[in-house]
Amino acid sequence: MPKQRPRCEGDFALLPERERHIAGYVDALPEGAAMDIKSLARSQPLYGQMAVGSALRALGVAGHLRHVRCLSGEGGQVRWVSRTFWSHIARDNEWWDAFLTAEENRPAPQEAAAPPAPWVPADPADSAAPEVDASSEAPASVPTQPPVTAVPQQRAAEPEPEPQPGLGLGRQATVGRPSPAFLALAHLGRTDSRVALSEVECAALEQAAAEWFARGVDAGYLTHALTAGLPASVDSPFGFVRRRLHDKLPPRLPTAAPAAPGTPLRRLMVECTECGVPGRPEAFRDGLCRPCRQPDPA
Repeated sequence: MPKQRPRCEGDFALLPERERHIAGYVDALPEGAAMDIKSLARSQPLYGQMAVGSALRALGVAGHLRHVRCLSGEGGQVRWVSRTFWSHIARDNEWWDAFLTAEENRPAPQEAAAPPAPWVPADPADSAAPEVDASSEAPASVPTQPPVTAVPQQRAAEPEPEPQPGLGLGRQATVGRPSPAFLALAHLGRTDSRVALSEVECAALEQAAAEWFARGVDAGYLTHALTAGLPASVDSPFGFVRRRLHDKLPPRLPTAAPAAPGTPLRRLMVECTECGVPGRPEAFRDGLCRPCRQPDPA
């Protein structure tokens, strides 16, 4: 963040008690510390994940933070990186729009070259055995054993893999470990029990979740988008997750013009503090997308 005035005790005085506590804790974190809901709830004992999520939403509305997702890397090796910009001074929407636009257009710093690995003396036990002269390998008085004809070992037939029940839609056990999309869906219930899915349901939604991964997101991004802002109760987790997979599908990034060799590809998208949907900075007000600012009365 740009240089700000020194911190004072009255920075968060107008916030409610919960938001004031979370803001004071976040403000004391070092640069680069984890600021996701799970990490904050785990590192302080007063509030759980739902309370921390609500507090972060309120702090975004108050102008203290914005969530973004950056596409960083070089050449074909790119990945999404989640970042949270924090300001102990409450900023208005115009200030955040200007800051995030400038941050998106700012050239990415070149990554420093990795230092060479320190030299470690080799273990004598790992060194190769010394060569032995063939003339001194065996004394002349030792009789030579007649050569023994080696019989090749018979290879036993490998057992056929047993089919796994419940994988649905042509999913066979011969396939290796489950896909990242299947694993992300299977872990939803461990993140929030209201959206727990069965194995058959995960297989049925796997293709829809795989489309998210094809657009450059990771499992953490998908999990946050599917579990943020859940209602008090979910009658049909399968239908709810299927609807969110369709409605919150992130946009497909246009193919950029080929950059010069060594030029890092840099993109930035702001995330809604409530539901995690990405977009341009000017599409958000108070850190929220339009559906979250104007929820459907139904």
